[in-house]
Amino acid sequence: MAQPSFWDDQAAAQKVISELNGIRGVVEKMTALEAAQEDLEVTLELAAEEEDWDLFRDADQGARRQSEAIERFELELMLSGPYDKSNAILELHPGAGGTESQDWALILYRMYMRWAEDHGYKVEVVDYLPGDEAGLKSATLMIKGHNAYGYLKAEKGVHRLVRISPFDASGRRHTSFASVDVIPEIDDEIDVEIRAEDLRIDTFRSTGAGGQHVNTTDSAVRITHLPTGIVVTCQSERSQIQNRAVAMNLLRARLYEKRRQEQEAQLAELRGEQKDIAWGSQIRSYVFHPYSLVKDHRTGHEVGNVQAVVDGALDSFIDAYLRWQLAIAQGKASATGAGDDLDV
Repeated sequence: MAQPSFWDDQAAAQKVISELNGIRGVVEKMTALEAAQEDLEVTLELAAEEEDWDLFRDADQGARRQSEAIERFELELMLSGPYDKSNAILELHPGAGGTESQDWALILYRMYMRWAEDHGYKVEVVDYLPGDEAGLKSATLMIKGHNAYGYLKAEKGVHRLVRISPFDASGRRHTSFASVDVIPEIDDEIDVEIRAEDLRIDTFRSTGAGGQHVNTTDSAVRITHLPTGIVVTCQSERSQIQNRAVAMNLLRARLYEKRRQEQEAQLAELRGEQKDIAWGSQIRSYVFHPYSLVKDHRTGHEVGNVQAVVDGALDSFIDAYLRWQLAIAQGKASATGAGDDLDV
C-alpha cells in the first residue's frame, strides 16, 4: 500500500485493503484475547490472596466471556478454504406453492439481510423479482466483506417452512420450500473462458426499486450462457454498461462453480460416494406451528426461538455447520493417515 502506484488500479487496491483489514482483524482479536487472559489471571490471583468472593465471581464471569470469545475466534480461524475470504453471491428461489413459497423466500431474504447488517457486511441487491401477490420470485444479493462466503456457505440448500399460512382463509398449516444458493465472487485472476458467441444478451426495464432513471430505461441486463443454460440478471445499477459488468461477474462465478461441482461429482463417483440432491432434501426446517423450532438436519443443531432465527440469529447454525465440516474432514484425513497434515 505504500507504493506510489498503489491507487492506479482501484479494483486491485480495494482487494488489498480488504485483505489487510482481514489480517488486521485477526491480529487485533488475538491481542485482545491475550490481554483479557492476563487480566483474568491477575483477578484470579488477587481473589485467592484476598479470599474475596466478589472477585471470584468477577473472574468466573470473565472466564465465561473469554471462553465464548475464544470459540468465536476459533470459528473464524476455521475459514481457511481457498474462497472462504471472498464476497458471497447469494440467490433465493421459492419452490412450488405459489404465494406461500414466495413469501417464505422473502422471509429468508430479510433474514440474510439482517444477518449481514449485524455483522458489518455491505449488501448489494443485484437482482430482485417481486411475487405476483406477495413475496419474491427470485433475488440475488452480493454480500461483501471478509469471510462472507466462508460463513454463508453453510446456508446453501433447501430451507423448509411449516406454519399456519396467512394466505389460507381456512387457517390450515402449510409446508413451503425455498432454495438458497451461495457461491463465492471469483477473482479476476482466475481463468474462466467465456466466448462472445456463447452469450445471448437481453436488455429490459427494471422491475425493482431504484428511482426514476432505473425504472424508465432499458438498463437491466440478462445474460444467457447458451452452452450451459445459465442465466444471470442484474438491474441494480443505473446504467446498462454497469449492469452488464456486474452480470458478467456473476456469470464467471456461476461457471466456475459449475466446473468445480462437476469435478467434485467425478471424484465422488470414483470414490463411490452417493449424494442426494433432490429438492425435498432440505438442510433446515423452520417450524412455527404446532411448536417453535428451527432444526438443521445436517448437524442436528436446534434452536427453539424461530422468530429470533428469521430475524438474523444464524451464528449458532453456522458455527455448528463449520464444526461438522471440520469433523468430517478430520475423519477422512484420519482414514487416509493424513490427519497430521490436514489444512481445513
